[in-house]
Amino acid sequence: VIIEVVATTTPGSGVGCYSITRVFTATDDCGNATSATQIITIEDTTAPVLTIPADYTAECSDAPHPMDDASATDNCGEVIIEVVATTTPGSGVGCYTIERVFIATDDCGNASIATQIITIEDTTAPVLTIPSDYTAECSDDHPMDDASATDNCGDFTIDLVETTIAGACAGDYSITREFTATDDCGNATSATQTITIIDTTSPEFTSIPADYTAECSSDHPMDDASASDNCGEVIISVETTVTPGSCIGDYTITRVFTATD
Repeated sequence: VIIEVVATTTPGSGVGCYSITRVFTATDDCGNATSATQIITIEDTTAPVLTIPADYTAECSDAPHPMDDASATDNCGEVIIEVVATTTPGSGVGCYTIERVFIATDDCGNASIATQIITIEDTTAPVLTIPSDYTAECSDDHPMDDASATDNCGDFTIDLVETTIAGACAGDYSITREFTATDDCGNATSATQTITIIDTTSPEFTSIPADYTAECSSDHPMDDASASDNCGEVIISVETTVTPGSCIGDYTITRVFTATD
């Protein structure tokens, strides 16, 4: 008996998956023959071994944010790695997450999947610049300048709360101006400007009665003085002093007017 073998390889979807068909034919020396077939199936059911970058957390201003590649090995054939990245917004420009799904597929369709999470955060408060404290006379201009700010990543708002604290009089008081800069991830910086308003200016007389000389039997008018102030009300007090002369009908009246705000 002579046995012949004819082997045929049928490719599959990849290097690691195929089949071999072996046809055996046994022939005796009178030409009688018998055939039988063996099928060998080679398969690849092992997914690639996938290695991905580690998760990490970074400040939004720490650029760049590395987007490293993954790597993979397979037991039999080639590997293709795909990446699907999804960004999920946070509360602001500087805070969000990136999900990177890596899919390693060999040429027989076996796949491994792994996910990297990148967390981008904003923990840095805005840098706030406010107007300087100052002291001013109540009658002067009182500038109410704005504050300014910068942020490392995104937008911000500046809120202002003003509080007036009364002093001893209308022209004496203070104003506190608390500025708060808040970025869109919720980080905040506060600072306070204090404006001190004072009144150090004395009132000015607008009129006082003129000196006069009169006969003792005539009317002696005791007119009032008037005064104005740069900021508040004025009280005028009068101190009167009589200086006798040489007789009952001769004397001098001195009137000292004091204007006080």
